[in-house]
Amino acid sequence: MRFPIIGLVAVLGATGLAACNSQQVKAPLDEGVCYHAGEIASGKPLFNVVARDQPQIEFCAARLEEMRLRFLGLGGSKSEVVGAYQGQFIFVDREGVQFGKSLTGQRYFALARTGDGRLAIPGAIQREIDGRPVAVAPN
Repeated sequence: MRFPIIGLVAVLGATGLAACNSQQVKAPLDEGVCYHAGEIASGKPLFNVVARDQPQIEFCAARLEEMRLRFLGLGGSKSEVVGAYQGQFIFVDREGVQFGKSLTGQRYFALARTGDGRLAIPGAIQREIDGRPVAVAPN
């Protein structure tokens, strides 16, 4: 009697997880196309093309950063921009750039801000003893 109950719980749990994954938003997979993920009234994201022929995800992040700065320069108040590139999500904010496989999952910190506001690979940033960024390391 004990094994059928455990089996039933396992099947119901797997069904519940499958239902969660089917609701998850997927990033577009188009090769070399950089998207901005905007939100419409229904709550589903709307993917708008920002740039085409982008060779790497970092180039797409730079295009999204340009867009973010333009919006802020025009008086916008939204400091975070979400984009997508070849199946991955890109999150750009005032701290830097993060990549993730989903909108709500874990994020990988990819580019950090230097002391003057530029984006750089985190290992290339020289820091003061208190942790403040000073400059990008010379090549």
